[in-house]
Amino acid sequence: MLITRKVEFSASHVCRVPGWPDEENRASFGGAANPHGHGHNFVLEVSVEGRPDPVTGMVLDLRELKDLLNQEVVSLFDHRFLNYEVPPFHEVNPTAENIARNIWQRLEPRINRDGRKLRQVRLFETPDLYVDYAGENECFA
Repeated sequence: MLITRKVEFSASHVCRVPGWPDEENRASFGGAANPHGHGHNFVLEVSVEGRPDPVTGMVLDLRELKDLLNQEVVSLFDHRFLNYEVPPFHEVNPTAENIARNIWQRLEPRINRDGRKLRQVRLFETPDLYVDYAGENECFA
């Protein structure tokens, strides 16, 4: 069975490859390469797989999942300039793909226990653009 919880956070970022000329960054990332940054109201959906507990009927208490998302994502990312305020994005280009991977890395060790497994991270950068991430082994096998 899958359960999914959704949270939102607002953050700004610049998508650029250090060392590339401005023209090359603009060609690859368009307006997202503006050195002053731009912001998004990100929407994050996290899906957890597992068997419901025979007594509680829950895969994971949704309050516990909400608290975890607030601790590991919202409190760190909300109203931050990712490139300057959230490691590792001072070294890693904060594309939607890299943000989703980073969120997975933060959540997986806290979720994968007691027969539960982090199944998917879906990160909406805009209402019509999202990234699904399901871990290195599943994405790149």
